[in-house]
Formats: sequence, C-alpha cells, structure tokens
Amino acid sequence: MRFKLGAALLLAIATPVTAQVPPFPDAFHTQEITTNGATIHTRVGGKGPAVVLLHGYGETGDMWAPLAAELMRDHQVIVPDLRGLGLSSKPKSGFDKKTQAEDVAGVMDKLGVRQADLVTHDIGNMVGFAFAMQHADRVHRFVLIDAPVPGIGPWEEILTNPLLWHFRFGGPDMERLVAGRERIYLDRFWNEFSADPKRFDEASREHYAKLYALPGSMHSGFEQFHTFDQDAADNRAMLAAKGKLKMPVLAIGGEMSFYHQMAVVMRAGATDVTEGVVPGSGHWIMEENPDATVKLVREFLDAR
Repeated sequence: MRFKLGAALLLAIATPVTAQVPPFPDAFHTQEITTNGATIHTRVGGKGPAVVLLHGYGETGDMWAPLAAELMRDHQVIVPDLRGLGLSSKPKSGFDKKTQAEDVAGVMDKLGVRQADLVTHDIGNMVGFAFAMQHADRVHRFVLIDAPVPGIGPWEEILTNPLLWHFRFGGPDMERLVAGRERIYLDRFWNEFSADPKRFDEASREHYAKLYALPGSMHSGFEQFHTFDQDAADNRAMLAAKGKLKMPVLAIGGEMSFYHQMAVVMRAGATDVTEGVVPGSGHWIMEENPDATVKLVREFLDAR
C-alpha cells in the first residue's frame, strides 16, 4: 500500500527492528469502563499530563505497549480498546466515529481527565479526529499515524486504490465466510500493508487473530468500515461548521505506505500540521519500526 506522492526528507532515526507483542509494564492496570452504551477495556498507567492512545483495525490497544512504556515515565497513559474490538464489549451499533468519540470522552470523564494529548493509528485516526472536532478544548496535541480520515482532503481519490477493497467488504455472508478463518483474512492485511511481512511476526499474528476470533469481533470490525460514508458526511459538516482543528498536529506516514500524504490529508483538516515519516515501514509502524515511531511521537509531545 504505497501512497507515496514524491520525495520527502526522511528522519535519520533507528533501523527498523522486529517486535513481538510485548506486555504493558507491570505498573499499568486495566479498567472496564461503562460509558455511552459500551464497556471499554482500558489500560491505565503512569502519572503526569494525560495521553490517550487509540488503535486501529487488525490490532487492539496492545499495539501501543512500547510507546506506553516510554510515555508513562512522565504521562498518565490511557489505552482503550475501541468498541467492539479487543476486550471491549460488542454492541450492535455505534460504530460511526462521532459515537466512538463519545466513548473516548466517557473514558476520560470516568478517569477524571479533562484534557489529553491524542496519539492514533488507522481507525483510531478517524475516532480521534471526530473527538478533536467535537471536543477541541480537551485535546492539547494530536498525532495521527498512517490512515486517511473520511471526507477530509483527498478522501475520494484514496477510495479508488484497489488495496482498499476491504472498505466495502462485509455483511452476513462475508461474516460467515470469515468465521473460523479470521487468521487467513487478517494475514492478507498484515502481509500486503507491510514493507516486509516478516516484521509482523508469528506471535503477533496469533495474538491478534485470537482476539478477532472472539464472538462479535469480526462483525464489529466490518461495521467500523461500513460507517465510512456517514463518517465522511459528519466530518465535512463539522469542518464546515467549526473550521479546521487549531491544536498542533503531527501527521506521520510509513515510508512505504501513506508517506507524506498523511500531511496532505491533515492540512485539509487542521491549521498547524507537522509532517513525520517512519523510515523503512509500511502501515504497521509499531511492528515494523517501533523505535522510530516512539521517537517521533515523544519529540512532538515534548515540544510544549
């Protein structure tokens, strides 16, 4: 999935390394937070200014363990599983991103957190954007990583890429076809969206495939995509009514994936956008080059 549009200055940071799904530090605890019609499985650890990490499709909040371990040194780190995914509950509806943004607001409220930095990936970008549009006063800095935002910037052009066939895939028949074959389905994404599929290792694949095989998980995953038309309409309406986001934004693309098109997308939706690139990486930035990803995020959040 290479959306590269031209040359960009790569950051001289660590060589990509392979990483399995590591555990969160022992200092983290989990909470089942009931809010907005869902129960959100949430990892919480550290002290200091809050930062919320939102995952995407094909993974869960577990993807963020290396970044969480770094940020907890001086932040309160909050890592939910999106509704319907991971160990969060599997409601039948509410997968539009405005609704899921209120899940995030509810989690923050239950934890007594008024304002936070946001770090998001994939579907998490879309939930984070909706949250930032609806609760701009609650977001200090915003990092979006390697996925478009429905209705923002070159969304219609992005939809024509054949690698994104799964945006329109789903429904009862597709769910029956995938049932019991979750690993086969997910392998396609882990392989095609990697710069090198070997960097998304076997332990990680087994871990996430088991979570996506939980009852209701694949249905919920398909529903995340089915709401894209509604999400695009909602985002265009919010952008017209509220204007672009004003908080500092870091738009990060994998070198072999969205590259600097992430910044193109976000400049259509925010006024203060910095570009970042994860060198040698495809879409799965925390598996393909976690050291570079952590460094980019840390430097941006520290630039207060």
